[in-house]
Amino acid sequence: MKNRLVNIGIIGLGTVGSGVARVLLEQGELLKARTTLTFRLKTISELDWIKERNLDLTGVICTSKVEDVLEDPEINIVVETIGGYEPAFSFISRALRNRKHVVTANKALIATRGKELFRIAQENGVDLMFEASVGGGIPIIKSLREGLIANRIESMFGILNGTCNYILTKMHQEGLEFAEALKGAQEKGFAEANPTLDISGGDTAHKLTILASLASNSLVPFDKIYVEGITAISRQDIDFAKSFGFTIKLLAIYRAVKGGLDLRVHPTLVSNSHLLSAVSNELNAIFVQGDFVGSTMFYGPGAGERPTASAIVGDIVDLSRDLMLQEGEKYCNRSISLVEHSDLVPIGEVANRFYLRFLTVDRPGVLSLISGVLAEHGISIASMVQLETQEKDSCIPIVLLTHEASEKAMADALEKIMRFDFVKDDHIRLRIF
Repeated sequence: MKNRLVNIGIIGLGTVGSGVARVLLEQGELLKARTTLTFRLKTISELDWIKERNLDLTGVICTSKVEDVLEDPEINIVVETIGGYEPAFSFISRALRNRKHVVTANKALIATRGKELFRIAQENGVDLMFEASVGGGIPIIKSLREGLIANRIESMFGILNGTCNYILTKMHQEGLEFAEALKGAQEKGFAEANPTLDISGGDTAHKLTILASLASNSLVPFDKIYVEGITAISRQDIDFAKSFGFTIKLLAIYRAVKGGLDLRVHPTLVSNSHLLSAVSNELNAIFVQGDFVGSTMFYGPGAGERPTASAIVGDIVDLSRDLMLQEGEKYCNRSISLVEHSDLVPIGEVANRFYLRFLTVDRPGVLSLISGVLAEHGISIASMVQLETQEKDSCIPIVLLTHEASEKAMADALEKIMRFDFVKDDHIRLRIF
């Protein structure tokens, strides 16, 4: 590396890959001025070269053979942007075994198979970087790994999925039902044709897995995280939340508690006085509490070509500094710990305040029966709304806000309440932040 030239190969020239190529081609002089390094985009492997991308790729090797990237001894850093599990896993593994650094935005792969990939990287003396996998252009991973390294992370609360945040924002601001807001998100390109991974909370859980692993210096199992999506939320719930002074957000929650980690993804009522309540549309935000730094919040675009490319190129620059070091030196250990292990607190043992909405037949004594069951399970009511109707035996919503109670107590109480013949199936339970 005496000539201070860094050769880069990209696998996949979709939205993110095109953004990375654009930065490397258009910001080369800026990067050189700031790093004294020359970044050369040598090769791009892509199956679809017919698509118009508005990129001047003069001087770049454009190929459909991934081997031209993975097996080229001159390429120092491989950028994987194809996403998914396979063949991405195989390509990244092969690049690492060929002693090439790898940068990826593939949160699903890092969350579910990161242990294997980090081990391969360590065995071959290279790094796997993944800043763009969480929060798009927000430098949250670098901040946890370096800027906040002196802190024990006590808690994190994150809005990590732009699709869900856009939908919930439109429901709040425009009074839309969930289906209407989802359709609008799809029309504007903020939601996929098949949005299941986003609206089910799965995408957010992938990202929480990564953040929790870094914050706890341990390997967090993705499949042990409690996850709920946003599909059951109605305009009625949005309106009730507003009346109580709350905004509904899909939150990723990390708390270091006695007995392990409390990790959850679910819709949450956030007080309008909290900064997270104002994070709107497709934007992301992560609120971090460290034992020394106190409260911090990271905010910005969570996806898109340019923000994601910005994060990927930041990783490329960090890795390039490694390449300048002498044999055996290392700039920083950036992988997730493969040794430490943290226990996850079972969801039943977690305590929350709750928002409950029931649809019940309008009869005398209904509220007292419901509150009686809650009391039997040690759950007290903080606030209540019951709408009135003039029609005998018609159905009305009852909304309750509770004081703190365990998830198990609430689940047991709901099971008993739902057996009453005056309670309809249409009910919802949300947590309060």
